[in-house]
Amino acid sequence: MKLPLKNSGLIAAGILLLAQFIRPEKNQSNASPAPILERYPASEQVVDILQRACNDCHSNFTEYPWYAEVQPVASWLANHVEEGKEHLNFSDFTNGSAKKQAHKFEEIIEMTQKGEMPLNSYTWAHRNAVLTETEKEALIDWARTSMAAAGPVEKED
Repeated sequence: MKLPLKNSGLIAAGILLLAQFIRPEKNQSNASPAPILERYPASEQVVDILQRACNDCHSNFTEYPWYAEVQPVASWLANHVEEGKEHLNFSDFTNGSAKKQAHKFEEIIEMTQKGEMPLNSYTWAHRNAVLTETEKEALIDWARTSMAAAGPVEKED
């Protein structure tokens, strides 16, 4: 009985070792990190909030922690960032129609009010991304002002 258990452990260790050679693509671009702020200016407080609590998953500029080099965490993080950018990407935010932008601001407001963003799985490892009520209000106020500037909301299918 001990031999198969030992072999299973060796196989698992071998798989983990081989997995270290698989490197997902990093989410780092040379383009401007926040064209959204060029069109929808924000206070220093909101810029800080976006940088520390949003941009890693919702822009083309992820700042990776050391453990992002270890599999299977690297693949999990890559998938997490990809999913975040599918929902909202500040780096290409202004490429959509004004109505779509207004809808995204509406979603920012809703997710922030519900406390669904930033995700608990993110704030667990990034304690500085936990938003205070004052910070949530500042982010929501900016999103409301920006939504009004963008125009009528376009609902997505």
